[in-house]
Amino acid sequence: MKHSTQVSLMLATALLATPTLASEPMSKVVASEDIQWGYLNPLRGELSPGAADLWGDRTTDSATGMLVRFKKGFESPPHIHNITYRGIVIDGLMHNDDPKAEKMWMPTGSYWTQPAGENHTTAANAETNLIYLEIDSGPYLVKPSNQSFDNGERPLNLHKDNIVWLENSELYNIDAQGVKAAHVWQSNAEMSGSMIKLPKGFKGTITTAASEFRAVIISGSVEYTSKDQAQHKTLQPGSYVESTGNFSHQLSNNSGSEVTMYIRTNTKYQVK
Repeated sequence: MKHSTQVSLMLATALLATPTLASEPMSKVVASEDIQWGYLNPLRGELSPGAADLWGDRTTDSATGMLVRFKKGFESPPHIHNITYRGIVIDGLMHNDDPKAEKMWMPTGSYWTQPAGENHTTAANAETNLIYLEIDSGPYLVKPSNQSFDNGERPLNLHKDNIVWLENSELYNIDAQGVKAAHVWQSNAEMSGSMIKLPKGFKGTITTAASEFRAVIISGSVEYTSKDQAQHKTLQPGSYVESTGNFSHQLSNNSGSEVTMYIRTNTKYQVK
């Protein structure tokens, strides 16, 4: 059974090497209302959770980030996956654990990892339930429990209340009043994942030189502009931003609550 735990953030992204930049900086922005939805398991139709790839292709041998939505009362049978995935709750209440584990409902902003080969179930308990799911290689497959195996990794359920957030004075890459950051994972491939919180009234930039920078809005609403976007876009939870090369993403939080974003990158970034 998995247990909630606190994650040390002191690794941050300082260990990441500077990547080779793309020849020409580029960006892409996908607002949540423009996402094209399908089914996670097309053969099951409406019985399957909905799914939409934000980047990559979950049916091929590639890293992918996707949205998955579940109806209230959904509970999968015990199963395994052929690859490890990470999940972040965007909306609702989610449970992901050993089939015999008691339910621990994880709200918006919670994070979990599911190792390849480990038997588990996934359940949803709110009227609307939405997660961001990320894999480092594909395809993303569901297999029966009798094919379970131990790949050496261990699962993690991190309830939002157990995430440790650092103020701007504690992270060298945060130079903005009231912004907080939490480092949630790092791989041996010089790639990392973190979450940041932008306070009410924030107006600033996320500056990056990464050859791979990807960001997903987890909660709140933010106004977005960049040098190659002709107009402002309002980004709601589930919206997606990416860039390559030297780039500055301009963000304004004009809403009445803080904004949480998940960021996947292969070098450090600066919020200022």
